[in-house]
Amino acid sequence: MSDGWIGVDLDGTLAEYSGWTGDPFEIGKPVPKMVERVKYWLRNGEQVWIVTARVNFESRIDATPELIQQTREAIDNWCLRYIGMVLPVTYKKNHSMVELWDDRVVQVIPNTGERADGKA
Repeated sequence: MSDGWIGVDLDGTLAEYSGWTGDPFEIGKPVPKMVERVKYWLRNGEQVWIVTARVNFESRIDATPELIQQTREAIDNWCLRYIGMVLPVTYKKNHSMVELWDDRVVQVIPNTGERADGKA
């Protein structure tokens, strides 16, 4: 068990995603392998948070407190249905995040700027 939390992206990582439909409450079907991974972490005492831009006031031109709250409720309901519990939801990293699982991340070797996968 780590001292921090594991971040898991929602769209394209934890839930299937084929592009933005314009409906902030529509969340794709679960990605079975990731859902099982999250459940495993939770059973083993890890903290898991969902990281998603869907709740980012700063990047959404249509953002109102009500819309963000309704979006969070949709995510909470999805989590209850497929994970069995509500997970914390954020759009920001912080110093306590120990790992990030995302469909768009490129890992960099610390302090070098070099990609970990060896690509330029």
